[in-house]
Amino acid sequence: MGQRLNRCLDVPVALPPLRRRLLLLFIMLFLWLYMFYSCAGSCAGLATRGSPAPPRAAPPLPQLQPPAPGEAGEESSLEEQRAAPDAASPISSFFNGSGTKRLPQAIIIGVKKGGTRALLEFLRVHPDVRAVGAEPHFFDRNYERGLAWYRDLMPRTLEGQITMEKTPSYFVTKEAPARISSMSKGTKLIVVVRDPVTRAISDYTQTLSKKPDIPTFESLTFKNRTTGLIDTSWSAIQIGIYAKHLENWLLYFPIGQILFVSGERLISDPAGELGRVQDFLGLKRIITDKHFYFNKTKGFPCLKKAEGSSKPHCLGKTKGRTHPDIDQEVVQRLRDFYRPFNMKFYQMTGQDFGWD
Repeated sequence: MGQRLNRCLDVPVALPPLRRRLLLLFIMLFLWLYMFYSCAGSCAGLATRGSPAPPRAAPPLPQLQPPAPGEAGEESSLEEQRAAPDAASPISSFFNGSGTKRLPQAIIIGVKKGGTRALLEFLRVHPDVRAVGAEPHFFDRNYERGLAWYRDLMPRTLEGQITMEKTPSYFVTKEAPARISSMSKGTKLIVVVRDPVTRAISDYTQTLSKKPDIPTFESLTFKNRTTGLIDTSWSAIQIGIYAKHLENWLLYFPIGQILFVSGERLISDPAGELGRVQDFLGLKRIITDKHFYFNKTKGFPCLKKAEGSSKPHCLGKTKGRTHPDIDQEVVQRLRDFYRPFNMKFYQMTGQDFGWD
């Protein structure tokens, strides 16, 4: 290469000035290209040799099983290790849409047709609450899938945010209290309760909308209408015996760790009930009256702005169904049946819900 360059440079002086300039320009361009490609190749080699090898994919972790009841429900170190890759600073997590998937610190455990969906939708307005939209049914139907499966359903949260879920059937599931306690004894529990008679009729109305050929409410209420014996095996009736179900929960959780929300006040004063819930969860009171307006057609409050939207939002058409007319004698018999259970429930919770 050097000899070739010398020959190129060893040009006769007699060349015309224009040709001499062109020749020099050509030589300079050739040298520049030669140096560029030589450097590019060597730099690429250095970058390849100097850069760390790509990390090997971590072997899949075994699916975790819930800790035994006697182990206080603390997440195992393996669980913490699995969470570690998700950990990031709050700022980077925010911009990357990441965060950490955590087991829920609070669960709405009941009751069906009490107002649990409304409560969850209202709570999701709070910037420090992240919740699963669908009901996981982990502690009643999917427990064998393990805590790793359950946690994977949860949304990612940043430091200081609360992870929540709601599955109303937990309240009446015998195994649920022990299972949730096994996950974490510190889990905060929320129960939305409603007049058990109205709740039973609402429950029946929902079933009727799906199965129009079911027997009448009156016929399902009694084992024997002549004697007035109530059929407590019918789930619509059985769910409303709140005191009976609460006894099971108090075997595993102190009463102070369970918040009882009035389904009636959630309609008449949503901001007031949400204030109690925010206090219970240790959240700043951000959800106030300004977030709600009353929808006269549906008969309950709606959000002026739902989570992630600038538009008003009401619950779907499956909420606020018109109840069928029920024989008032049957309604009164049900009120008489529930009264002693209601009184006991008031004593247990320290709250008078005014159902009698």
